[in-house]
Amino acid sequence: MMFKDSDRNLWTSFIDGDANALNLLYKQFADALYAFGLRFTEDTELVKDGIQDLFVDLFKYRKTLAPEVNVKSYLFTSLKRKICLVLKKKAAEANHSFEVPFLLSSSIEEQIISDEQQSELLLKLNKQLELLPSRQKEALYLRFNAELDYEEIAVVMNVSLETCRTLVYRGVKQLRERMVVNHLYKILA
Repeated sequence: MMFKDSDRNLWTSFIDGDANALNLLYKQFADALYAFGLRFTEDTELVKDGIQDLFVDLFKYRKTLAPEVNVKSYLFTSLKRKICLVLKKKAAEANHSFEVPFLLSSSIEEQIISDEQQSELLLKLNKQLELLPSRQKEALYLRFNAELDYEEIAVVMNVSLETCRTLVYRGVKQLRERMVVNHLYKILA
């Protein structure tokens, strides 16, 4: 598994007691964690609280943390657990079953794609993404938006490397097939 040396050095400094290292970790990962957290709930306060709790726990348990971890993967996994634990508790209180959600929004993509033709294509893609199972959506987000490698995704999602690759492959394959079918249907209509 590949580790970024700068992340690992910062992590090691934090574990060794560097007072500024936690602040630097927060600054480096807070935005990515926030964006990832919003994929599980639209409750922005829950996501912010989860990130806050994560960094408080890191500080509290820093002496027991493993020095050889993939920092980004570890933080993503920890935040996901915290958010899902709260969501699961809320579902249980309301006597609802719980499935780990994974939400997609087009706002990030719309910032990147500005012309109308690409925006129309993006909307069609988002419709097709919503039809995918939650696990495939999560795997695709982690691979293409969070830019995690397959090993990191497998850790975050708590699945085998083979399962991770299969989730991404099937998600991409289904999107391609559906987009081609929709395009042909539009041409023939």
